[in-house]
Amino acid sequence: MKVMIVDDESLALSRLKRLLNENGIEDITAFDNPIDALKEITKTKFDAVFLDISMPNITGLELADTIMQIEPKTFIIFQTAYSEFALEAFKKGGIGYLVKPIESNDVKEILEKIRLFKSSTLDESKKILGKRGDKLYLIDINDIYYIKADLDEVIIKIKEADAYVRRKIGDLETLLNGKNFFRIHRSYIVNVDKIKSMRSVEQSKLEISFDGIAEIITSSKEGAKDFREYIERRSL
Repeated sequence: MKVMIVDDESLALSRLKRLLNENGIEDITAFDNPIDALKEITKTKFDAVFLDISMPNITGLELADTIMQIEPKTFIIFQTAYSEFALEAFKKGGIGYLVKPIESNDVKEILEKIRLFKSSTLDESKKILGKRGDKLYLIDINDIYYIKADLDEVIIKIKEADAYVRRKIGDLETLLNGKNFFRIHRSYIVNVDKIKSMRSVEQSKLEISFDGIAEIITSSKEGAKDFREYIERRSL
């Protein structure tokens, strides 16, 4: 596993590097300057990046944004002395949050989580990695009712709850192409197999309800037109 550490505190940087070594990680690139780390990120792909949140010039949260744009499959773990940043850290795509002083067991648990998903034979044509709070889930695409764009991520609606994925809705539209999902609005993709009923509303839009959940969503006018054509083609 190839790992980067970014922390402007030299003692914290050395401690985390030692703890990673103790847990079997040898390929480590460490920076005490986030500017230098940013340059390296544009050249090198890392499996996981450990980011201190409070750093000069570029914060760990800002650096996480850049990493997600360059390589969205990177595992990001934040570390800080201030636990109040936890919610914001998870919103930025972090899979883990370590409060200083970091202990060996904390690092071990994070690495086990990363290895679980790296070693998984995850087939993205069947499952999508989503997040609720600080927990990660493999979501079977057959369980999805609809997908909703939400700023720089998407909300995946399944029967039990909502899950969040830090990807653009267009990326998921491409991923789900040919699997009976349809984008009925710039902000919505629906699982056609989960639709219970549809009815026309103002401006020829479609109001869509689903089997098993109470939510109702409305298409765009153009989305309704394209969806009617899609249904007609399937019926031929």
